[in-house]
Amino acid sequence: MPKFVIEREIRELESCRPWSCGGSRRSRAACCAIWGHRSSGSQSFVTADKVYCVYLAPREKLVREQRRQGGFPANSVARVLAVIDPTTAET
Repeated sequence: MPKFVIEREIRELESCRPWSCGGSRRSRAACCAIWGHRSSGSQSFVTADKVYCVYLAPREKLVREQRRQGGFPANSVARVLAVIDPTTAET
């Protein structure tokens, strides 16, 4: 399944509690409505001014729709072409 990285700019004050509870519930509900299950393999990284979310989805259009339904506009959505980590050097 293709993997996508979503970037969203946020205000500094948004970077804590709203993302850990309410935002997660809305995101999960939108995933369920679109994909028919509770998760799309999502993981999010919160910085001082941005949130980066990683999603597994068949098409970018579905990722954008999930973000819209969850109430999280995406500044950019990019398909992941490769993953580089310490194990990359082992191949």
